[in-house]
Amino acid sequence: MDNQLLWHDFYREIDRPDEEIDLATASLCYAKAEYPDLDIHRYLYALNAIANEIGAQLSGAAYPLKVIKAINFELFDGCGFQGNDQDYYNPDNSFLNRVIERRVGIPISLSVIYLAIAKRLDFPMVGIGMPGHFLIRPDFENAGIYVDAFNRGEILFEQDCQEKLSKIYQQPVELDPAWLAPVSNKQILARMLNNLKLVYLHNQQITKAIATMSGIIKLFPDNAAEIRDRGLLYYQTNRWQEAAVDLEYFLKIAPENDDLDTIQLLLEKIDRVS
Repeated sequence: MDNQLLWHDFYREIDRPDEEIDLATASLCYAKAEYPDLDIHRYLYALNAIANEIGAQLSGAAYPLKVIKAINFELFDGCGFQGNDQDYYNPDNSFLNRVIERRVGIPISLSVIYLAIAKRLDFPMVGIGMPGHFLIRPDFENAGIYVDAFNRGEILFEQDCQEKLSKIYQQPVELDPAWLAPVSNKQILARMLNNLKLVYLHNQQITKAIATMSGIIKLFPDNAAEIRDRGLLYYQTNRWQEAAVDLEYFLKIAPENDDLDTIQLLLEKIDRVS
């Protein structure tokens, strides 16, 4: 089957206002490109079951820290979810079905599971796209706390985020407050797909990398860098017509880019060979 056809469900799921996109469903939809027989409802049911177990433990109007504590206990102690620091770049860490099956993932995939559980408990939470490490937090004004799903739901304050950044980059890093701002559902999905794209490129799985880049572009149609890079991959694989479409569109939306001369030379070569 054409790889792009396998992305049909994902494209349909994201073709709606951002706030109506269900992150867990959309993540499982793109996983079907790798696992065509994937039964999306099976995994959504698994998330429902986890949320129901937590809901049964919470009585009345539970305050935020109590809810977070209950989610942490069930996900990390009860179900055994954990961060995969031994095999971080395994592509299965980016497929929600495999994260649910194996109980391991990277910060953003574990965060999507956490967000899905919180949503089912009517406990509003949002994603935080901090560089190098994805976090989540309760969606309450002046909540002031962040949750690290990769580290068993560790509760962080802003200073902890600063220290985590410096540790990740192995040098002092000044925390930009914008890095702790909530991100949209589409931004979360694009970040997940970007992680997967990098794994595919590292493994020289070019066809899968291109399909994943197409998913990112579907989320953000004017992502100039992604369009340029997909065009370059098309060019490298002798897909001349598709390369020309991407590279010409790149020049249209980013005419002042430093790559202008290089892209024009490539388009001239395409004209000669196609």
